[in-house]
Amino acid sequence: MEAATAREVKIGGKWRLVLGSNNYLGLTHHPRLLEAATEALHRYGSGSTGSRLLNGTFDLHDELEGRLAAFLGTEDAVVCSAGYLTNLATLSAVVGRGDHLFMDRLNHASLVDAARLSLARSHRYGHNDPAALGRALGLLEAGGSDGDGNDGGSGRRLIVTDGVFSMDGSVADLPGLLATAEEHGAELMVDDAHGLGVMGPGGAGTAHHFDVQDRVSLLVATFSKSLASIGGVVAGSADDCWDIRHRARSFIFTASVPPSALATTLAALDVMEREPDRRERLWTLTHRLADGLRGLGYDLGDSSTPVIPVLAGGVGVLKLGRLWKGLYRAGIFTQAVVPPAVPPDGIRLRLSLTAEHTNEDLDRILEAFQRVGRRLGMI
Repeated sequence: MEAATAREVKIGGKWRLVLGSNNYLGLTHHPRLLEAATEALHRYGSGSTGSRLLNGTFDLHDELEGRLAAFLGTEDAVVCSAGYLTNLATLSAVVGRGDHLFMDRLNHASLVDAARLSLARSHRYGHNDPAALGRALGLLEAGGSDGDGNDGGSGRRLIVTDGVFSMDGSVADLPGLLATAEEHGAELMVDDAHGLGVMGPGGAGTAHHFDVQDRVSLLVATFSKSLASIGGVVAGSADDCWDIRHRARSFIFTASVPPSALATTLAALDVMEREPDRRERLWTLTHRLADGLRGLGYDLGDSSTPVIPVLAGGVGVLKLGRLWKGLYRAGIFTQAVVPPAVPPDGIRLRLSLTAEHTNEDLDRILEAFQRVGRRLGMI
């Protein structure tokens, strides 16, 4: 990519509509964010040059952590250098040997790696299936195996799930998971990377969408999507946040988020509050695109969010590649997703709009999907 706007990218000298960015609210080129980043560059310089516990904590870190804790409704919050590192930091610090993690089978790779790093025992349950989770918890309580070779025992029991699943656009059944968790004395952690800014009142995320935020122990989000910056946050109790600050290797032993990125994130939170029509616009465009693609005959699975998968498991990788290439030649830049990101029968195009796209953009996108899909015999 040689240049970019909130809705287009320039590749090989040609501008193409981008239909796969995580820039959900279209804030990457918002004047307020660019102004905040520029001011911070001149005040603090280009980088942090150190870790949070040495010389890498700025007043902007404190401001952002307080702002996010208030926004998410938690006692405290910890800002980390990336969303991936935030998940590593959280699970490596709040659970350990003798503890148990219950993981949705479609959790993001960062959560899978974080579970391995934590040294807690991991138990997997069927995707978005509170009944399967209940059976796994019941087996643990009975001292048996959960089917993954893990035996029963004591310790903290933490259920971990994405809020919005990044590859299929489904929304976690947080009320069902919480009912199961509370029945078995477990807690819930939600990685809301794709929910923050999109779901819930004010964009506060999936837990707020279901009004269960007071029952969720840990909330994780990234700044690289709706907030148009870089970094991540974990929000929860003061005790858990203290442990993360003082025990998490991926927090302690890495350089902190640059001040310009922190200022950008703070500005993005301001814009989210002042321009709620952006989120409304995103949902309007999303519904129109999803309805249009389904009307053409494409399979979008169970997506109910701005993450829209065009499932192609029945046509094979080669034809998926031809679909991607045909759209690319038509000036539409999408994302083709193949193993190991998804199973072989789950290959897909992963689509997502921004609030900056126009109705004319959608007309062009749907026309291209119709023309290319028919030529390939996919619709």
